[in-house]
Amino acid sequence: MEWESPLYREALLQFERVAEIAGLDANIRERLRTPQRALVVTFPFRRDDYGSVDTVFGYRVQHLLTMGPTKGGIRFAADVNLGEVAALAMLMTWKCAIVGLPFGGAKGGVRVNPNELSRAEMQRLTRRYTMEIINFIGPDKDIPAPDLGTNEDVMAWIMDTYSTHVGHTEPAVVTGKPPAVGGSVARREATGRGLVSLLPSTAAHVGLPVEGATVAVQGFGNVGKYAALAATQLGCKVVAVSDITGAIHNDSGFDVEKLMSWTTENRGIKGFPDSDEIDPADLLTLDVDVLIPAAVGNVITEHNVDDIRAKVIMEGANGPISSAADQTLSEGGVFIVPDILANAGGVTVSYFEWVQDLQNYFWSESEIVGRLREIMNRAFQEVLETATTHGTDMRTAALIKGISRVTQAKLARGVYP
Repeated sequence: MEWESPLYREALLQFERVAEIAGLDANIRERLRTPQRALVVTFPFRRDDYGSVDTVFGYRVQHLLTMGPTKGGIRFAADVNLGEVAALAMLMTWKCAIVGLPFGGAKGGVRVNPNELSRAEMQRLTRRYTMEIINFIGPDKDIPAPDLGTNEDVMAWIMDTYSTHVGHTEPAVVTGKPPAVGGSVARREATGRGLVSLLPSTAAHVGLPVEGATVAVQGFGNVGKYAALAATQLGCKVVAVSDITGAIHNDSGFDVEKLMSWTTENRGIKGFPDSDEIDPADLLTLDVDVLIPAAVGNVITEHNVDDIRAKVIMEGANGPISSAADQTLSEGGVFIVPDILANAGGVTVSYFEWVQDLQNYFWSESEIVGRLREIMNRAFQEVLETATTHGTDMRTAALIKGISRVTQAKLARGVYP
């Protein structure tokens, strides 16, 4: 198989398991197992000395076009491959369907280490990659966004390159741009804020008071820090935080705004006043009400799952819990809000950005936050009802909901010719 990889096999196994539970039609199942379109490119770009030229691989995969244009990030990473991109495109299809967005899933990547590139090299690489996929993307075809190793600057370069070649400014070709070129307010904090918007509904379901609830956050990047800030605004106590510089703890809770300022000035949380340093691994096993893993994948495994004491886990990162650990936690009564629902705030506000760009009319931050909260909580209630109906955990229920929506659209559109 062209996209054979461990991540693709895992995504496929997950799909097959849920398709069986949902009683998915065999023909539909076969059509959803593989991407509809996959583009592989190789291209050169000049290094800063202008004497050397590197040739790199690039990818763009569109899993499903049935729901509308496709949507998904572009990552720059040294080990990215077609199988990884295909798997992530499939997962984006389900994520968009779960929250009711009119997109199919897509993903892109360039096999390069962005940490080894200067800003000028990043720009040349981005613009050449854009030219290689330019006929594949567009505001009504496929709308990229930032991902691992890319940011709003990269999105601005893609938008500018695309616009230059079509002969007019087209901000809706990408999302996650700077506001100066059509980006949306509240996009940067959308994933963390969207996640915590589910906390009141989650707490009500498990019988946990929100006011005074203790929260531990692993990872203090865009997802973690804004999740922590939103949690304190709800009245929670953020008692532990970690990032690449270490982990800190304070039973009384942190002033998250001061902690954010500290990390900006000191490039990390290490040394923050009125805090106790702890082993980063110990943060996951603290006796807290809510644990938010918002760093990397596979941090809760069979090796530490028996030590987890949180009542609720809300997945800010993608895949922070291994399959085996997930089953153990669910059987032990831990309520998990899965990544495919919990971190959908990012793509939801990306959708808002796309809509605003198409209309050339921009919303206020309060409008965006209100609409984000409405969409996320509606999706949460729908997934919760699905979990009750099928007697499953929230992760399985979310996938059932997403795959069922896609199936309904497939059946409605039929087969051509």
